[in-house]
Amino acid sequence: MTDVINTKADNGSKVMARNFIHDIIDKDLAPGGRHHGLKVHTRFPPEPNGHLHIGHAKAIYIDFSTAEKYGGLCNLRMDDTNPSKEDTSYVEAIKEDVRWLGYDWGDRFFYASDFFEEMYQYAELLIQKGLSYVCEQTAEEIQATRGTLTTPGTPSPWRNRDAAESLDLFRRMRAGEFPDGAMTLRAKIDMASGNMNMRDPVIYRIMRETHHRTGDDWLIYPMYDFAHPISDAMESITHSLCSLEFEDHRPLYDWVVDNCELPSRPRQIEFARLGINYTVMSKRKLLILVEEKIVDDWDDPRLPTLRGMRRRGYTPEAIIRFNERNGVSKAPSTVEFDFLEFCVREDLNERALRAMGVIHPIKLTIENYPEDKTEVFTVDNHPFYPELGTHEITFSRHLWIEREDFMVEPPRKYFRLYPGNLVRLRAAYVVRCTGYKEDEEGNIVEVTAEYLPESRGGVAPEGVKVRGTIHWVNQQDCLTAEVRLYDKLFSVEDPDAHEVGYDQLLNPNSLTIVPEAKLEPAIRTMDSPVGFQFMRLGYFKEDSKLSCPEKLVYNRVVTLKETYRPK
Repeated sequence: MTDVINTKADNGSKVMARNFIHDIIDKDLAPGGRHHGLKVHTRFPPEPNGHLHIGHAKAIYIDFSTAEKYGGLCNLRMDDTNPSKEDTSYVEAIKEDVRWLGYDWGDRFFYASDFFEEMYQYAELLIQKGLSYVCEQTAEEIQATRGTLTTPGTPSPWRNRDAAESLDLFRRMRAGEFPDGAMTLRAKIDMASGNMNMRDPVIYRIMRETHHRTGDDWLIYPMYDFAHPISDAMESITHSLCSLEFEDHRPLYDWVVDNCELPSRPRQIEFARLGINYTVMSKRKLLILVEEKIVDDWDDPRLPTLRGMRRRGYTPEAIIRFNERNGVSKAPSTVEFDFLEFCVREDLNERALRAMGVIHPIKLTIENYPEDKTEVFTVDNHPFYPELGTHEITFSRHLWIEREDFMVEPPRKYFRLYPGNLVRLRAAYVVRCTGYKEDEEGNIVEVTAEYLPESRGGVAPEGVKVRGTIHWVNQQDCLTAEVRLYDKLFSVEDPDAHEVGYDQLLNPNSLTIVPEAKLEPAIRTMDSPVGFQFMRLGYFKEDSKLSCPEKLVYNRVVTLKETYRPK
C-alpha cells in the first residue's frame, strides 16, 4: 500500500501519490510504448442499476486523479448493457454523486448504448473472421459444458457452424425471429483454456427488455466483457482502470481489442477494491438491505452509499482524503471503519462551527439568579480561527444541561455537578450545585445551583478552584430537535462470514432516536455548511430528508471520541 500522503500542487489540484498504475502508464507513454505520444484518457463506467457507495468513490478518485496527474481526461460513462435492471433515476443519481465528490467530466458523458450499432458491427466482423458463432445451447447447457478448473470444456455442437449461417442467424436474432434464450453469439476462443472466461464466452444474448434510452429498438444486447473494451476504444480511452475482480477478464478484454480492429488500443489495469469492516460493499448486497427493509432506503445514513453518507453529514473532502491515505494497491485489504470516521472527524474539526446542544436534557435552575433577568454572552464560532467570527448566546435562571453532567454520588475524578461542587457553565458563570429534585418515582427531574456573580464569562474568582466545564442551553429560547445518533450498522466485522441473514447481525445501537434534544438558536443563522460541533457531544448536521420547518432533525455525523489512532 502506498505510504505517501497526497499533497497540493501549485495550481491547487491534488497530486496522487505514486503507485504501480503510474509505473505502467509511464512505460506506455515512453518512446516505443503502447501509448507514446497520446494523452492519458481514463473513464469511470458505473452500471445504472443502483446507487454508488464508497467503494465506487475509490474508483472515481483513481480514475479522475490519474487523468489529472498526467494532464489527461476522464470520461463518465453509463454501462447500460442490461436493461432489465437499469433506470434513468440511477443515471441522475450517479451524476450527482460524482459531482458531489468534486469531479467534473466536462462534455465527456457517454453511454455504452451510444455504441450499440458499432458493437453489433464488430460482432458481425468476428463471425466473418470465424472467431464467433451462433450457439443454440441453453444457458444451463453452456454452464454444464464449460468444464472445471482441472478439466477442459466440451465444445458446443454448433462451434464449427459455417460463418455464413451464423451471420444469417445473428441478423435474424436482431430482427426478433427467435425467443429469449433460444440462441446466443459466442466467441470462438479455447474450450481448454485455464481461464474459464476464455472458454467460448457468450458475447450477445436475446433479451426482450425495454431499454431506458433505446426503447425497444434492440432485441439483442452485448455482454459486459464484449461491450466494455469496445466502449473504451470508441472513446479513445488509453487506460481502463478497474477493480481486481476483473483481472481474470483481462485476457478476454485484450482478445476483443486484438480481434475487432478497433480505432484505439486501451489497456486494462486492475487495482484492489476497497473493503471496510462492519459493513457490506456491493450494490447487490446493499439492495438486499433495502428490499428487506433492514434499512430505510439507499440514503439511510448507516449505509456506505454516497447518498447515505452525504445525508449523514460526511464530507466529500473526508472521503477523498480517506482514499488518498489508503493508497492504490493490487493487494486486497480491509480498512477499519473507525479510520473512515477518523478522516471525517479530522475534516469537520477544521471546518465545523461550534455551538451548544443538550441531547439528554435535565433542568438546571440558578436559584440566586433573578427570574426576570437575561444576559447575552459572545462566543467564538471556532476556537482555531477567530476570523470565522462570533455569535451570541443568552443566559437566564432556567437552563438545560446534560443528564450525565449531574450525579448524586459521583465516582472519583468526576468533576461535573454534584451537591456542593463548583463547575463552569461554558462562557457564562461558575455555579455551585445546591441540590436536586426528584419526581414521585425517584427520578431526578431538576438540579439546583447558585451562581457566582463575580465569575462572569466563566472566569473563576481568585482562590476559587474549578475543575469542570459543562455546556448548557437557555430554556427561554432554545430549539427542540429530534437527534438521531448513528453507529455501525452491523455488530460483526465481516457480515458475509456468517451463515445467517443480515437481520440477525445488526448492531442494536446503529440508530438511537432522541425525540427532544435542546439546541441553541444560533444554529439557525450561523453559516456552517458542514454542520456543527455540539460542544462535548460530537459533530452534527441537519437531516436533509427529514428536517422541515415543523420538525427540526439533526444527525450525529461522528462522535468526538477517537476510536482510531493512525499508525
